[in-house]
Amino acid sequence: MKGTGSKIFVYILLGMLILGLAGFGVGSFGGNVRSIGKVGDTDISIDDYATALQSELRNVSQQAGRSVSLREMQAVGLDRQVLSRVVTAAALQNEAARLGLSVGDENVAEEIRNVPAFAGVDGNFDRQAYEFALQQSNLNSSRFEDNIRRDASATLLQAAITAGVQAPDTYADTLFNYLAERRSFKWARLGENDVAVDLGEPTQQDLAAIYAENPEAFTLPETRQLSYAYLTPEMLVDTIDVPEEELREAYDANIDEYVQPERRILYRLGFADDAEGTAALDAINAGETSFVDLAFQRGLTLDDTAMGEVAREDLPASLAEPIFALQDTGIVGPLPTDLGPALFRVAALLNAQETTFEEVKDELQLTAALDRAIRAVAAEAEPIDDLLAGGATLEELADETEMRLGSIEMTDSTDGGLAAYQSFREAAMAAAVGDFAELIELDDGGLVVLRLDSIREPTVQPIEEVTASVTELWREQATMTALRAQAETTLTVLDQGLSLSGLGLGPTSETNLTRDAFIDGIPPAVLSEAFLLEPGKRTLVDGNAEIYIVELTEIAGPDTDNPDASALRDVLAQQASQSMIQDLYTVFATAVQQDAGLELDDAAINAIHAQFP
Repeated sequence: MKGTGSKIFVYILLGMLILGLAGFGVGSFGGNVRSIGKVGDTDISIDDYATALQSELRNVSQQAGRSVSLREMQAVGLDRQVLSRVVTAAALQNEAARLGLSVGDENVAEEIRNVPAFAGVDGNFDRQAYEFALQQSNLNSSRFEDNIRRDASATLLQAAITAGVQAPDTYADTLFNYLAERRSFKWARLGENDVAVDLGEPTQQDLAAIYAENPEAFTLPETRQLSYAYLTPEMLVDTIDVPEEELREAYDANIDEYVQPERRILYRLGFADDAEGTAALDAINAGETSFVDLAFQRGLTLDDTAMGEVAREDLPASLAEPIFALQDTGIVGPLPTDLGPALFRVAALLNAQETTFEEVKDELQLTAALDRAIRAVAAEAEPIDDLLAGGATLEELADETEMRLGSIEMTDSTDGGLAAYQSFREAAMAAAVGDFAELIELDDGGLVVLRLDSIREPTVQPIEEVTASVTELWREQATMTALRAQAETTLTVLDQGLSLSGLGLGPTSETNLTRDAFIDGIPPAVLSEAFLLEPGKRTLVDGNAEIYIVELTEIAGPDTDNPDASALRDVLAQQASQSMIQDLYTVFATAVQQDAGLELDDAAINAIHAQFP
């Protein structure tokens, strides 16, 4: 429990518990019901489930960039996933209790002392801050400390289950050899200009046959003729003038966007002590390893170590001075942090930037005018609805409001004009002739009312109207038929000992390409087929009105001298091990849950759900 990993886990757990409960107000549940069920002899507390739900809602809302409701979460099953995680945690706690696994009072006290939320003004643990935080979360100290003990015990059990699990080298090597295998091959292209026979001109029978065999190529889709009246914010923007003092207020309110201090893009990697950090830095400087490799060795991705863009004032002086003293990218440290000494990788230096008011005045004017225009359009919604309720036509709306008339022919593939708006498209494709006109809100705040005037059903165009298209299709098919016959003859000749160069085909050579390579200007199928061949073998690949002859010359294993290839091998091994660990953990958690038995109180769960907006 003294390791960095366990401390971080407990900090996260405690932070979620305190912030979640304080923000949610668990005390509102009341009554004598304290749990939503149990696994074996371990209760699943209402607090734990409510906190987990609140945390998931917060995460989903941050990802969506808006407030997400519990109903939306339930629609995609996220509430069941949250419940499953809480049940799994209770199952591990129950199993730990059954095995008599626990942590001592000293460990619990240490974890509590290290929680930042319980620190006083001097940065040390403060008993009053501790009691106040628990009071705000409707918890008492004995219950909170018991939660810490149970969670820590479950974490020990989880670590014992998954410790030392590593995918066999054979498994990782097989994946690596497949992904990093290299192939060398030649290819030659045969196009329309390489056809050795005269295709001539198609007869009327040829055209009639092509026309009859490909009716879908000459069919006009269902077309809807629509009229509409519309009003968008862009139609009003030019009529709105925003006073300069308001623009200056908007500039000042977003000054952080326009005036940015000098910043650094940082990555951080912690160590147990200064000696370990110094040894790591020496190894990096000697070229024996790299910052990225050190992260991979710990099972971390580069994103796990990222701190993003950091300004001087974002860091304590003990870190800011050496980091910002660096005049180029590089590594600084080890430097002291709250989690122990760490190396800091400076990946980029971003200079201070200042954009003046005059430089963004036009942009601010447009933004403010557009905001006012959106509100002005929204204010028109109710009057327009009233006119529609009174039986007004589109033409009358255009006469009596700011709306303008328009028309459009729409098919499934139309995407210009108002058809670019999803709400308009959906309404247009669902409309029927004679429907009552309804007001539709567009994504940008605009308003539109549409009317379906007529529908033209899918129609096969007469051959007389599409003769040029039929002729073009005939020529494409005739060209491909001739090219394939010619290419197959070429393969036969090559099998007799001649080469692509000897036939004057001027092949292009590709050397040591992996499966994820890209060859500009040729179909991806050429590379795919090359990885299906044996050395010395050939195949044909159809392109767009062209044929490719592909000949494999060599198969080579992964380039083990390439640092990127070595990193790929490590990542594959890490991912394979993590996958096995997750599978093992899931199987164990499911087994102990089934052995202990699960009981859930649907009424209590629904009561919690009722507390969420």
